Amino acid sequence: MLSRAWKHLALSAASLVAAGSAMAAPVDGGIDFQPPVTETAKAVHAFHNEVLIIIAVITAFVTALLIWVMIRYNRKANPVAKKFSHNTVVEIIWTVVPVLILVWIAKGSFPLLYEQDVAFNGEKIPEEQVVDIKIYGNMWYWDYTYNQNTDKEFMVESRMLREGDADRPLVPARGDLKQLSTDHPMVAPAGRYVRLKITARDVIHAWAMPQFTLKVDAVPGRLNQLWFKVDQPGIYYGQCSELCGKDHSNMPIELWILPQAQYDQWQAAAQADPAKGGREYLDSLPRPGATQVASAN
Repeated sequence: MLSRAWKHLALSAASLVAAGSAMAAPVDGGIDFQPPVTETAKAVHAFHNEVLIIIAVITAFVTALLIWVMIRYNRKANPVAKKFSHNTVVEIIWTVVPVLILVWIAKGSFPLLYEQDVAFNGEKIPEEQVVDIKIYGNMWYWDYTYNQNTDKEFMVESRMLREGDADRPLVPARGDLKQLSTDHPMVAPAGRYVRLKITARDVIHAWAMPQFTLKVDAVPGRLNQLWFKVDQPGIYYGQCSELCGKDHSNMPIELWILPQAQYDQWQAAAQADPAKGGREYLDSLPRPGATQVASAN
């Protein structure tokens, strides 16, 4: 596997390309992944860059080999074809080398699959330090339940803002993004482990947050789980990534990561009036700086 320093260099270069074109608002022609904001996402991007190099080398080698064969062994250059049927050394090489490449890739991918799947990467985090949020996918909006199974439980519905909508107007002046901003964003604290329990009430949806490299189906009757830990406050955007019906494109995910003190104040406001979802308090805050656009469906 490539050295850690080289990986971080490759990751930084890729992140700069993405950040330059996609920070704060959608920009036509943006390329590459969104800049990662969790340690898991950074590891996924570094692994992607490594595999991309392997693929590029293989593609270049196979292309050069094909060109060489076409020039060296065409009918004009080689009118009398050889009669041998196989070459033992070549057959061993083309069997062993791909196996070694796949083992190399597995060495990097299996730990990442474990890290994404097993809560908190297997760390023993006390339950009182974990923030639990239950997510329901609906046709066509999300709702988020906080403090589940306690006397402080409350649920906030999150629906897309629309231009000209009297109830949920899109207000670009305050930083709203078309097809991405919601009336009541999901909110989580910075620097804390957040455990998401995800399901659906009607059809299959998918909760996806590109900057966290997270995506999982929300399936009726089944409870799936994700986790993340984000240290940098900001506003992050995702979308439903499973074709769920005619308004599938109108199910954005707007996630505010706030410092713990602000999160506590938001939670108190949202619990007092879940129908308002603590929106007035959020609007009183300066917009966090880590805004990023969502990926396409």
